[in-house]
Amino acid sequence: MAVKSTLRVFRFGPFEADEATWPLRKHGVRIKLHGQPFQVLLCLLAKPGEMVTREELQQLLWRDQTFVDFDHGLNTAVNKLRQALGDSAGKPQYVETIPGKGYRFLAEVSSSEPAAPTPSGARSVLTVAEDLPKPPRNITKALLLLVQAMYLAFYLGALGNLTEIREIFADIRLFSPELLMAVLVATAAAMIPVRLFLVAAVVFDYQRLATKFTRLFPILFVLDVLWALSPFLLIHHINAGLALGMAAALVYLPFAQRSLVLMYTRG
Repeated sequence: MAVKSTLRVFRFGPFEADEATWPLRKHGVRIKLHGQPFQVLLCLLAKPGEMVTREELQQLLWRDQTFVDFDHGLNTAVNKLRQALGDSAGKPQYVETIPGKGYRFLAEVSSSEPAAPTPSGARSVLTVAEDLPKPPRNITKALLLLVQAMYLAFYLGALGNLTEIREIFADIRLFSPELLMAVLVATAAAMIPVRLFLVAAVVFDYQRLATKFTRLFPILFVLDVLWALSPFLLIHHINAGLALGMAAALVYLPFAQRSLVLMYTRG
């Protein structure tokens, strides 16, 4: 069986399998699957919808070994693979057995080159899913929805009080009020549909929420830190100290939101 030299990341359903680093993930959470079961999975993912014969698997997995009980070893590897995927031989969703011949992968598969590795400094700052607890899913769901509602309130409240905000910006000497107003309107208008997407993803249990959010996180982080200054838009109604304290708390919120998404998908 010909195997491409380019290492890829395969995606099917809620799962991701990385040829380079060998993790199998479901909703971004690592699932324990190593050795021959993972190799069997990669062989099947390389030919979705096609039969992979038992002889092909034997040649690829046990090529340099004298293995007298190959059938038992392959059956064990496939059973472990099905267990990791939550699949069954009787009603296969992913791995179909073709009696006496081989196996076929049933689900739709997409592949891409692996993303560039995260810098070590970023890994030390950002929490990984394995480090987080598994709270009840309804709690993380409610907190995520509250966060999105809070940001939507910021955007809509700012857009609804542009006249007052323009007066606040007029007192700022470092930047043009017109530039600040343009940034505020543009970012608020752009982020409203993003927040609505996240609300819908949480409400309807979107399977790839963690993957999508991870890709959006760098952009969301920059904009959320920018909008962490939104308490100062209330400077006519609250004092500067309270606005500063609220802004400091909001700077942390992007990291908290990311952790909530990871915990939600783990739950």
